[in-house]
Amino acid sequence: MGAANTTNLIVIPARLQATRLPGKPLKDICGEPMIIHVWKRAMEADCGPVLVATDDHAVADVITNNGGHAIMTSPDHASGSDRIFEAINKFDEAEKYKKIINLQGDLPVLDPDLVLNVASLLADEQVDMSTLAVEIIDETEKTNPNVVKMVGTKMSADRQRALYFTRATAPYGEGPLYHHIGIYGFQRQSLKRFISLPPSKLEIREKLEQLRALEAGMRIDVAIVETHPLGVDTQEDLEKARQILGQKHTC
Repeated sequence: MGAANTTNLIVIPARLQATRLPGKPLKDICGEPMIIHVWKRAMEADCGPVLVATDDHAVADVITNNGGHAIMTSPDHASGSDRIFEAINKFDEAEKYKKIINLQGDLPVLDPDLVLNVASLLADEQVDMSTLAVEIIDETEKTNPNVVKMVGTKMSADRQRALYFTRATAPYGEGPLYHHIGIYGFQRQSLKRFISLPPSKLEIREKLEQLRALEAGMRIDVAIVETHPLGVDTQEDLEKARQILGQKHTC
């Protein structure tokens, strides 16, 4: 799916004010800032142009100095979704790009194929949003509230339609549980509608933004994949990312 013949646009929101790991996008991994590793993984997916949406000139400079495209956005956005919507409207006023991939800026060891998985579900115009999930193998994750579970109805061996997302252990009974992976695709008009909605009651209760879409009747399809990318939220995660990438490159 080459970038020249697609309507996909990949946007990576990045801000420096992370609570648990301040300055996260610029943390060094094998001689390069983390945001560069994420940008490279997105470029490797080769399914559309890649933007970094940031409110910090240091992040923007790193991207542009490496040949990438950065968009400066307001520092007042409440979420990454709001930030990417501002960025795409600045970059593409003519609305050429109809399918938007929201790729988190803390996934330096991401498998680029996961971006393709998210993008492929948007080929169905009835799908408002797309995302990923992986079957939970570690028993401790099933009861861990930090592991968000996706409850869905099966459409095929590797695709489900989301019914709910929760921090609880769900669904009850025998059968697999799925760990939600927070990479999102949006039809452009669905993203516009999504950010116009106020936070919903279940979203506030579970602290899960995607529940706003489900409560508003939006359709979210989920690709079931085999691997969960490492998200860097702590110093320990950062060391793991350095170790993983150090095995591929000379640090």
